[in-house]
Amino acid sequence: MQPGEEAVVEGVPVEAAESAQSESVETIQREMTVFARRARASAGRLHPELSLVSYTLLGHLEESGGCRATDLAAHHALDKSTVSRQVAALERTGLIERRQDPEDHRVQLLHLTGAGRRILAQVTESRREAFRERLAQWPEADLERFARYLVRYNEWQGPTPINTHPTPPPP
Repeated sequence: MQPGEEAVVEGVPVEAAESAQSESVETIQREMTVFARRARASAGRLHPELSLVSYTLLGHLEESGGCRATDLAAHHALDKSTVSRQVAALERTGLIERRQDPEDHRVQLLHLTGAGRRILAQVTESRREAFRERLAQWPEADLERFARYLVRYNEWQGPTPINTHPTPPPP
C-alpha cells in the first residue's frame, strides 16, 4: 500500500467498514437494552408476583425436570445469593418445592409444583401471544431470519476464561 492510500477489503475502505460495524454494534446494544427493559416490565404485567428472573428459573426447572439451586445459578450465570432469594420466594408462593435427590440423599432438588406448572403455562402463553401480536405484520422470511440471529447470538458462550490457578498435575 502506498502512502495516502486507504486499505480496502472487498471494495470497502477498512475505516468505513469499521465505522459501520461500530454503528451497528451501538444500535444492537441500545435496542437489546430496550428489549430487556420491556421484557422485565411486561413480566410484571403478565403475573405480578413473577419477575422475569423467576419466570426463567421456573422455565429451566420445567425443562430439566428439577435441579439444584446451584445448577440454576450456573445455567443462568446468576449469583448464588440471587438464586437463593428467588428460590425462597418461589417456595413461599408454592410454585416450587424441594425434594430429596434419589441418587444422593444429601442433595435437595427443586421441582415445580402443580401451581408452578399452571402459572408457568399461563405466563408462557401470554408471552407467546404478546410476541405474536407484536410480530403479526412481519413477513415469514423476516421472522425466520430474526429467529436464526437470536439463536446465533444466544449460543455464543463468550471468551474462554483464562485459568489463573491451574490445577497441578497429579502426582
